[in-house]
Amino acid sequence: MKYPTLHKWHVWLGWLVGVPLILWTASGLFMVARPIEEVRGEHLRAKPTPIATITPTAPYLGGRTVEKLTLEQRASGPVWIIRYTDGGERRADPATGKLLPKPGAAEIRALAEGYYAGDSKIASIRLFPADREPKELRRGRPAWQVALADGANLYIDADSGSLLAVRTQQWRWFDFMWGLHIMDLQTREDTSHPILIGFAGLSLISLLMAFWLLIARQRRKAAAHAR
Repeated sequence: MKYPTLHKWHVWLGWLVGVPLILWTASGLFMVARPIEEVRGEHLRAKPTPIATITPTAPYLGGRTVEKLTLEQRASGPVWIIRYTDGGERRADPATGKLLPKPGAAEIRALAEGYYAGDSKIASIRLFPADREPKELRRGRPAWQVALADGANLYIDADSGSLLAVRTQQWRWFDFMWGLHIMDLQTREDTSHPILIGFAGLSLISLLMAFWLLIARQRRKAAAHAR
């Protein structure tokens, strides 16, 4: 392909991929501007106290197969967290091994106060089933949303009482920028779809054409000076 024709194609291709390239660069810059631990609200999570030396009783499993079994420290003391292979979760008393009931709103408030290391007040507490979870959670679990006065939300598992996530305003901006970065503002999880792959491929072609044009231009200049 001749130099003028290649240059013309590169200009038109540049107009086509220019906007995605700006969005990728701007969103990438935003996402790396702050430590990811700060974005995730790690500084708002209270450090768990060590579990005292105990001899726990194995929890009652009810014949269900278990994926993971952990002993966690809560404000009221240690508790077994049972994660079943079918996706369910329960908690059990390490002293007796008996399964504990699901936490209610009053206990969720107490758990939230134990998990939270900030100074904002609790504004509201609301239960969400797994099929209607807030978009910012995306854990596929029934959860209590503990909304704080400063706009942050704590999400606590409705079955086990475990802290699932901390969502701050900074996290929401990060999540939006991530959606722009992967061109998926709906689920913000699909990193391999035709639009993203297509624009990434066109951007690569545009960059390769730019390098080829740069080399061709230098050769044209060298040839002109040699005459």
